[in-house]
Amino acid sequence: MIEIINLTKSYGGKHGRHYVFRNVNVTFPEGKSIGIVGRNGAGKTTLLRMLGGIDFPDSGEVRTKKTISWPVALRGGYHAQLTGRENATFVFRVFGLDEDAIQERLEFVKDFSELGEYFEMPLQTYSSGMHSRLGFAMSMAFEFDYYLIDEITAVGDRFFKRKSRKALTEKREKAAVIMVSHSLGSLADYCEMGLMIENQEVRLFDKIEDAISAYEKLEN
Repeated sequence: MIEIINLTKSYGGKHGRHYVFRNVNVTFPEGKSIGIVGRNGAGKTTLLRMLGGIDFPDSGEVRTKKTISWPVALRGGYHAQLTGRENATFVFRVFGLDEDAIQERLEFVKDFSELGEYFEMPLQTYSSGMHSRLGFAMSMAFEFDYYLIDEITAVGDRFFKRKSRKALTEKREKAAVIMVSHSLGSLADYCEMGLMIENQEVRLFDKIEDAISAYEKLEN
């Protein structure tokens, strides 16, 4: 279970503060995969970043005893001057893995990401797709209770997308996903429940189909 309690998030700008969320309260039920829908700029990725602990609310909190991944396909959060191997090694050490486990998972990441020689090169030489493949492979190297997915359909070419979907499907046998995607079909495939963000507020739906329907009415 994940609880979002009295969460407010804003960003400063030249015209004053822009509020993304105001006093949001919502509980994600245990073990349920949730698709997040909303217009561009509604706060979908911002919510994922706060769930993953790489961004923070102005006030309120995200409370859970479950393990949550960083947002898969996220380009930020890595050191551009370090290599793919060095970035992955740093993350694995932060998570407390011993050296044998680190070496094993580094080989997994290198193989899964299909980066080849770029795995030994600085991230500043990577394309956006290469960043995404590295991030996805690193997430798949862990067993989380929740995987945060931001636009999985944009990760790599069609062969890598196929492999990514297969890996994520396997993870879902023991874990849940919280997913943002412009592909409503992908949300319907992976998620049982839905969350719609609109006007700094959220609405949780028991069925993903109902969330998609409500979102489509906003767009029409």
